[in-house]
Formats: sequence, C-alpha cells, structure tokens
Amino acid sequence: MTLDLVSRDAAAFFHQDGSSPCLSALRAVEGIWLEDVDGRRFIDLHGNTAHHVGHRHPEIVTALKRQLDTLPFSPRRYTNEPAVALAEKLLARWPGAPAKLLFATGGSDAIEIALKLARVATGRHETISLEGSYHGHGFGSFGLSKAIPDPRLGPFLPGRRHVSPYWAPDGARRMLAEMREAFAQSQTGIAAVMAEPIRSNCHLPPEGLWSEVRGLCDRHGALLIFDEIPSGLGKTGRFFAFEHVGAVPDAVVLGKALGGGVLPIAAVIADARLDIAPELNLGHYTHEKNPLTTLAALTTLEIIERDRLVERAAELEQRIRARISELAGTAPAIRGVRGAGLLLAIEFDPAACGAAPGPGFAAELVGACMAAGLSTTSKGDASIGFSLPMTVSDAELALVLDSVRKVAEALQR
Repeated sequence: MTLDLVSRDAAAFFHQDGSSPCLSALRAVEGIWLEDVDGRRFIDLHGNTAHHVGHRHPEIVTALKRQLDTLPFSPRRYTNEPAVALAEKLLARWPGAPAKLLFATGGSDAIEIALKLARVATGRHETISLEGSYHGHGFGSFGLSKAIPDPRLGPFLPGRRHVSPYWAPDGARRMLAEMREAFAQSQTGIAAVMAEPIRSNCHLPPEGLWSEVRGLCDRHGALLIFDEIPSGLGKTGRFFAFEHVGAVPDAVVLGKALGGGVLPIAAVIADARLDIAPELNLGHYTHEKNPLTTLAALTTLEIIERDRLVERAAELEQRIRARISELAGTAPAIRGVRGAGLLLAIEFDPAACGAAPGPGFAAELVGACMAAGLSTTSKGDASIGFSLPMTVSDAELALVLDSVRKVAEALQR
C-alpha cells in the first residue's frame, strides 16, 4: 500500500528536491510517532521542526473542532478573538522595546514581510545574509540563502550581499570582516542583516558574535532581523533563540511550530517604531487573521507555558548530552552532539564506519536510522538531526537513545 501511494504521489506532483518523490506514505501521527499506511511506526526526529508539542496534540485538535462550529474563517478587515489573543500573548514575550506584529501563512512570506518593513523603515533595499543559510522559497527569501541560485530560475532581488557563515572554517572572523566591507562598499546603504541566530543545522555561534553584528547594524542604521522559523518557541531552551546570543533584533520571524504542527501560520514581531506605513499592504494575506490558524498557535503557546516546555527542553539537552557522551565512549561511530535545547544534531565519525565524509555517508546515516525506526534527515555530511518534541516522555527518550546506540553499532566496521 505504501509503495502504491508513493507511486501515485510521484505521478501527480511536480518532482522537487527533498519533497517529491516521497520517502513513504503516512496514515497517522501522534506525539513522537509516525505511522505509515502499512502500519510501520517511526520515531520522528525531524518533523520539519514543526512538532514542538508533538504530533496531533489532543488539546489543539479539540480546540479546532470547537472553532469549526462557530467561526472557521474571518474575512480581511475583520478581527476575531483568537487572532488578537495570539498577538497579545506573543508580544508579551518580547524582551525588547514595545513591538507590533503581522501574521502570514508561512515562514517564507513572513521573511518577505520583514524585508518590506526594513525597506520602508530605512529607505534602502540592500541586504546582508549568510551564505548557505535557508530563509524560505519566495524570490525574496530564497535569494537571501544563496548568492548564486540555480541560473534556470533567473534573477532574484537586487542588492543581495552574502558573507561567510560563522560555522565555516575561520567563519566568525571572516563573517564580521565581510560585513564591515559590505557596509562600507554599499552605495545606497544596507536595509537589513538577515540571519538565523542559531542555525537550524544546530551550529552554535561563538560568544559575542551577534552583539558585534548588532553594533554594526546600529552604527550603519540597518535593521537586524533574526529568522527563528525553526528555532523559536522554546526549542533551544529559551523562548526566543536570540536570548542565547546576547543581541535583541529589530524583528524576529517565527513559523513552523507556531501552528502546533497542525496548521500553517507564521509571524513577524518587530519594533513598534517601524509602524510608519499604514498606507501600504505589507502582509495583506487572505488568511492573515484566520481564526483556526491563530487558535492553533494560541493553544500551542498555552501548552508550552503551562507545561513548562521551554524549561524541559533545556533540561533534556543536558541529559541527552550526558548520554551521548557515554555512548561515544563505547561506540566510536559517535563523535558527540551539537546544538541547544532540543534543536540538536548527533555527529558521527565516518572513519569509524569505514567511510569518507560526504553526501554518500550522510545518506547511509539516514538509511541506518530508518532501519532502526528513526525518521530523520542529514545535518551536514556526517550528522543527523535529533529534534524531538518538547513533550517527549522520559521513557520515549530512553527508547530513542537506545535506538541511536543500535545505529552506531550497525554502522561500525
């Protein structure tokens, strides 16, 4: 049945990297689990970084069923209780100056709202971003990720400047030097620096890096925009990932898990002083204040707060680090773990597995995990994502770590 549905999918959808053709076909999800149409179950260590509160959380499902009976849609120019309550709850979390926000239907759209705000606020259009990052797939957002996208796509927005990422060799020094050069060379001025404060591939920035960037932006009148689409909402052990890095941005973008892993919604939270263009449509989406998507997000935040899931993510990080260190002592295939909270990657040693680092070994890693009942993705040439829901139980965590041990033992040669 699985192969049949995957084949039908491949025949119906345009093929694209990482999406179609599909890996498998699902019939159910719950908590940390995925179940395919043949009844096989996998622990989800990826979840598109959307399953912060686990898959199909019963409180979110119940709330949405109630909402469907009263107000399933709200046309533009009308507001509703879930949308306003969500906005107020997010703004109450903001640690900077008074802020306002806009909602969008996905992270890519929200990134582009942030870009519009930066252009309006500064009167400039140029940007600085980190080469090899990922900010979405709109022509504005995707262009921030790569300096030279596939030429078949044609030109992207002008004024894009890319600098070395901090996770590259000697990256932090080069990144700051190239940013200073970009600010100095720009003839029209830089509108914004866009970056993930903690990369979704789980590379932590060196201490003081983002405070240096904050200072550069302030000196040159540019906005600092942090993309926390995969890393926000407590996944790193702080509600905002930027709370780890010593710099408060002018705007932050949230998404993915904001809809509880059920519905798509994203948000841009920004300094209220940027509210200077009421005559423009900065984020005028049909489902901008959809009562279903905003209720899913509101319920997600209530669960995170009530169950102290931010604190749990921080606690579980330390337990995972200790256990992975133990495993590395007996299983040479494991090198260690990187990241923050439950936004983690487990690093393997290709040499201990009789392999060379590269895409081939990364594919072997992911395949070995699938064979052990772990659904994940590569995080570089020798690492896998280890991104569990913040709702994972102690027993489930023990099961996952035991499966990682089995993967390491199976790979060693």
